[in-house]
Amino acid sequence: MKRKILITGGAGYIGSHAVKEAVRFGFEPVTYDNLSMGHSWAVQAGPFVKGDLADRPGLVKTFQKFKPTAVMHFASHTYVGESVTDPQKYYRDNLTNAMNLFSVMLEKKVNFFILSSTCATYGNPVQVPMPETHPQNPVNPYGDSKLMLEKILTWYDRAYGLKSTFLRYFNAAGSDESGKIGEVHDPETHLIPLVLDAAMGRRKNITVFGQDYPTPDGTCVRDYIHVTDLAAAHFLALKRMMETEKSDFFNLGTGKGFSVKEVIAEAEKVTGKKIPVQMGTRREGDPPELVAQADKANRVLGWKPEHSSLKNILETSWKWHQAYFGKSKKA
Repeated sequence: MKRKILITGGAGYIGSHAVKEAVRFGFEPVTYDNLSMGHSWAVQAGPFVKGDLADRPGLVKTFQKFKPTAVMHFASHTYVGESVTDPQKYYRDNLTNAMNLFSVMLEKKVNFFILSSTCATYGNPVQVPMPETHPQNPVNPYGDSKLMLEKILTWYDRAYGLKSTFLRYFNAAGSDESGKIGEVHDPETHLIPLVLDAAMGRRKNITVFGQDYPTPDGTCVRDYIHVTDLAAAHFLALKRMMETEKSDFFNLGTGKGFSVKEVIAEAEKVTGKKIPVQMGTRREGDPPELVAQADKANRVLGWKPEHSSLKNILETSWKWHQAYFGKSKKA
């Protein structure tokens, strides 16, 4: 019998890819999502429960029915700018609602937890590439809410034996190679889908925010990791945690960065289209470079990104973008 795993936010972008990978790794996924940002069509395997983390009785009922052996937690708000203008939303939904989940886990004696965390817990880089030992000084409520969860879970391990692994993502990108699930956000703020919108004609152009950074071509550099590789890392981390019964934390990135201009140039090659560009001024809070030191996950988990070349990220994104949005749809 396959071990059941509860995946909160499993109808969202990264969560839905984790649901699909669960089957490949020998687990039965149970998705728990309120569909405020996710999509029921994105759940490609296992039972789906429409529920909210604020609904503790609903969580208890779900745990009683499915009896999961572990939880992967993707249900959170992730817009950095919004977290600054509406911090209450981020502390309530990312933090308070997660506490409901933890309390039910303790009640039902489910002792393994994977946290979808972020490099935003580090704040502005003091060294690049950024190791897991980098100081954690988040500069926005989104990163702060994730860091608070990491701290809470560290204390819960000590007090209650709840084991957890924090996976600190850099820039998730790409889509499942089947073309059946992919990135759909409203509003969309991620560079690659915005670039592909411009290639498709869904928007007039792509705005490049700043070209005077201390980088080779003056534009921001980011570490892009394919969402399928991200999803696989969760199950490698879960299996190791179950075997060792030890908590841990890992960066998930490639260790290589690409500039905004490099992404646009590669997107033009992949799509075969000229992408109109408008130059803008720097956005407040954008560091010049965010790149992971990612060798720990390879060394400890045996994880190696297999899908994360920039070309493959853009090819899978373009395949999904065309299939989902269609040429006639406008932004």
